[in-house]
Amino acid sequence: MDGSVTVRLAGPTGPAPVGAVELHLIDRTRTDPWAEPKQPRELMVTVAYPADNAQGRRLLPWLPPGAERALKARYGSALDTVVLPATHSADRAPSRRGRRPVLLYSPGYASDRTFNTLVVEDLVSWGYVVVTVDHPYDSGEVEFPDGHVVLTRPEENEDTITKAVAVRAADLRFVLDQLVYLDRGGNPDAQRRPLPHGLCGTLDLSRVGVFGHSQGGAAAAAAMDGDPPVQAGVNLDGAVRGPVVKRGLDRPFLLVDTAVHDGLRQDPTWSALWENLRGWHRCLRLADADHLSFTDLVSIGPQSGVPLPLLGTIPAERAVAAVRATVRTFFDAHLRGRPDTGHLLMGASPRYPEIQYIAGR
Repeated sequence: MDGSVTVRLAGPTGPAPVGAVELHLIDRTRTDPWAEPKQPRELMVTVAYPADNAQGRRLLPWLPPGAERALKARYGSALDTVVLPATHSADRAPSRRGRRPVLLYSPGYASDRTFNTLVVEDLVSWGYVVVTVDHPYDSGEVEFPDGHVVLTRPEENEDTITKAVAVRAADLRFVLDQLVYLDRGGNPDAQRRPLPHGLCGTLDLSRVGVFGHSQGGAAAAAAMDGDPPVQAGVNLDGAVRGPVVKRGLDRPFLLVDTAVHDGLRQDPTWSALWENLRGWHRCLRLADADHLSFTDLVSIGPQSGVPLPLLGTIPAERAVAAVRATVRTFFDAHLRGRPDTGHLLMGASPRYPEIQYIAGR
């Protein structure tokens, strides 16, 4: 393509190659609240895992073709000459042996499950299984195996947003149930497409965490509410919704904000939740950042030359390194029992000065 700009994502920093498999899941116990005509709730997810050998495997694209076309249409002509990246995730590569903690990821409103590939692949390379979830009509562009793409519905009011967060939380709990089935040797994919060799038996579902960005961060908190299998959660700059605000949580929960949103002081949902957190909890800040600095767009924007909003002034490589390290350090501490020797979760790491301590108990 003449005059095109090719975007690349930084590779993961850990020792394991990344394998991934896309799954189409159907929850026949729920009716999709947004779909017309009414139908069971359907999801697209990607299970990313440490691979045994990824050589010669196709790398999954950052977005599948139909979703990419829809995203570019959303941005008008701004992305016409931009070649979106491939990931570092090898499609259906055989899985490494061993039992590994499992993390669920929920993206922001009008964002896709791939929008945090930089963090997800890094976690996988250090030994986590990470399951990213698209929430149709709430995520940006959700492409299903038959090629049809579901787009975001408009957010109408606060009640609609609260309802959407509850639907997301139910999605995450359903996905967790499907992972139990998968780990026992079942195939939850609606088309029964083949699973990677060796994947079943590797998911340690006694060690489960959840994290999300923006509305996905709200979903992370909601999914932990009354759901003991999820041991720890991270909210990356998302207002909190639903009963969890008043009920609180008794398990570790990390909030990370930016100076723009100034969580505990500016967002009343954070301050209300904070008073009801009974387990380990902390609020950190990503300095010089804005709302989308937590996503791949912080890297894609500068490379593409497209002036994307809400990226802040933090250099992309510093934002990526700091968010990767913070999320991994938190889950290492609370799912693997590894101490935070670099004091990152205290906002006192010389290696990541962009992470600042705001409050904690």
